[in-house]
Amino acid sequence: MSQYALRIPDSLAGYAKELAREDNVSLNQFIVVALAEKVSALKTAAFFQERAARADQEKALSILDSVKKQSTILGDEIP
Repeated sequence: MSQYALRIPDSLAGYAKELAREDNVSLNQFIVVALAEKVSALKTAAFFQERAARADQEKALSILDSVKKQSTILGDEIP
């Protein structure tokens, strides 16, 4: 496990401490989870950008056109 000395502005540290306390976790655990969420979000965005760059739009539209048209099921309507 790595250790890293982190400088956090007082106002941000105050908010983080408050939220950690409300969540009944240590400040360290709160920061680790927040970092994990950010890394996950960035990695997910990069994954979908890569997939979109490799996509064949014409083929995707062809597949969608081949699907049998069905009437909307009650409750699945888009308002």
